[in-house]
This record gives sequence, structure tokens and C-alpha cells, in this order.
Amino acid sequence: MHIFEKLAEYRYEQVVFCHDQATGLRAIIAIHDTTLGPALGGCRMWPYNTEDEAVTDALRLARGMTYKAAASGLNLGGGKSVVIGDPRKHKSEALFRSLGRYIETLGGRYIVAEDVGISTGDIHHIQVETSYVVGADVSYGGSGDPSPFTALGVLQGMRACVEEVYDTTSLEGSAVAVQGLGHVGYHLCRLLHEEGARLIVTDLQASAVRRAAREFGAKAVEPDEILSIPCDVLAPCALGAVVNDETLPNFRCRIVAGSANNVLDESRHGEALAERGILYAPDYVINAGGLINVADELEGYNERRATKRVMRIADSVRSIIAISKRDGVPTNVAADTLALERIAAISSMERLHTGHPYGQLQRRRETI
Repeated sequence: MHIFEKLAEYRYEQVVFCHDQATGLRAIIAIHDTTLGPALGGCRMWPYNTEDEAVTDALRLARGMTYKAAASGLNLGGGKSVVIGDPRKHKSEALFRSLGRYIETLGGRYIVAEDVGISTGDIHHIQVETSYVVGADVSYGGSGDPSPFTALGVLQGMRACVEEVYDTTSLEGSAVAVQGLGHVGYHLCRLLHEEGARLIVTDLQASAVRRAAREFGAKAVEPDEILSIPCDVLAPCALGAVVNDETLPNFRCRIVAGSANNVLDESRHGEALAERGILYAPDYVINAGGLINVADELEGYNERRATKRVMRIADSVRSIIAISKRDGVPTNVAADTLALERIAAISSMERLHTGHPYGQLQRRRETI
């Protein structure tokens, strides 16, 4: 990998490689852009096949967090950390405390949260070594599991999409195919069931599928069937790159709106969806509920305030649809436009000097 070429391509600010032989820590912290504020992004633990694969994932996810924060109206930048290892085998208190020490050395440029393979317990271990943490368990002063808020945001984004396609904000009677029944997917199914939606579900874990069928009356299908099932809304809630050259011709939905990150394998697939008359809710906008919730901790967490902010995701999706129509571009390009215009506006502000360091030093000396 030509790392500096990668950094230059999308103007990344910093990449930190963290290694601790005693604990087995091998981690990468990527900071993409801090124009709007400190970089906030989750920590992901995954058994990457190569170090290049881990770096690529960290960079891709950090950039997505910049866009997510900007499009959500948050005063935050984008960052991400990835830990190389199997979360079922390689976790330890010492490993996460070691990572916390590395995060502390960044002095607040990066704030860590929970992501794939990481629990609130792991976050607590990190929190022992650094205060630059959000999303810890409620018993440790955090807001807890962000998954219900991510699911709530996805639901609101779906409302905006069905309003555009079907001229209604109600999901009652809509057929929604949910791919992935992890933390977010399960909570999304619960909310959709309460709305009266007809659920079609799949997951690699048979027990998760049986639970959804039992609790929500969901129809279970095999993992390789879900992307071609006839439905109103396809909700990818597992890993990314679901929309690709191989899968796209088989889609039989009118809307793609889910919680997974990087749903499009390549940006051009957003245009391909539009050409087929399928409305796409850009992933980093519709799945921002978890980020919005944990970001509220930085102001002193208030669940009611956080919930109201998450509900506004419907307005964000409506704005993106409007930009898409205005500019004649796919919704993924419209979402980038929304984010980049905000970053550019703040970046172009006059930089004002607030005082000469030498003068401040002189004043301190005079008081001694």
C-alpha cells in the first residue's frame, strides 16, 4: 500500500499505528478531517486478513464519519479506530486499556465509541485510561448501547423515503426485507413491527432469525435470497458493499434504506440504483442515530434531547432528495454535496488571532 498516496487522495489528516507486544494490541487510528470539531468514530475489532486490509477499512470508515457528522449538523469531524483480532478470542482488559493510552496521547483530536466487535464493557476498559470516550455503559456515566437510536434514525429515514415513493409517511402494510439481525437490525424489526410493517428477515445466525419470526411474525428466508425478494424497502443491516455489479440486477425493491455502512460497493452504484428507479437513502445519513446519541454526551447527556435530534434524520433525508432533484444527481452524490458544502462553509471562515502568546506570557510573569 502506498499510504501517503491514500492519505492525499481524500486529504486525511493523520494515521496512528498502535502496537503493544505485551497485550497483543495491533490497532490503527485514522483521523480524516477536524474542520468542524474533534474526530469522533467507533472502534471496530475484526480479524482482518492483512494489515493493508485493516488500514483500508480504517481510512474508509473515518472518511464516512466526517460526512456523517457534517450531514447530521454535528460539530464533529471524522475518525475511526480498528483493532486487528478476533473479538471472540483476543479481547482482554489490558489490550483495551493499552488502546486507551494511545487515544489519550492524541489530546482530544479523536474521541472513541463502540462499533462492530466492541461492547460497552470494552469501552469501559478504554475509559480507564482516557476521558475521550463516549457510549460507555450507563452505570459508568455514558448513554449505553447506541443501537436503539441507530434503528430509530433508520425508521425516520424510511419514512422520508416512502413519503417520496408512495406519498405516505406510514410504513403500515409495507413489506420490509431486513438483512442482518444484530443489535440494530433487531431493534429496527421491533420498531417496524410496531408500525405494522410486514417483515422478511435473514441472518447468518439461525437463532436470531427464529427470534424475529417468533416475536415479530417475520417471514424467514435464506441469506442468499434476501436481496432478490420482492419488497417495498430493502434494509441492509449487516456488512457493506451490498449493492454491487452482481447483486444489483436482482433487486426487486423500490427503496434501499438500512443501517449498514458503505452499502454501495462503488459510488457509481448509486447512479445505477437511480437508473432502475430505486430510491437510495445514503447510509451515513440514515444510520447516524447512534452517532447523534453518543455525541449528546459531550454536552451532558439528555436522552429526550438526543431522541429529538435523531428524529430529524427524516428531514436530512428529505433535504438530500431535494438536492438530488435540484442537481440531477443520485442521492449518494447529493449527500456528499450536503456534507461538503457545510465543511467548506466553516473552513472558509476568517481565522482570527485571539492574542499573542508572548503577551500572555508577559502577563503571567507580571502576576508572579
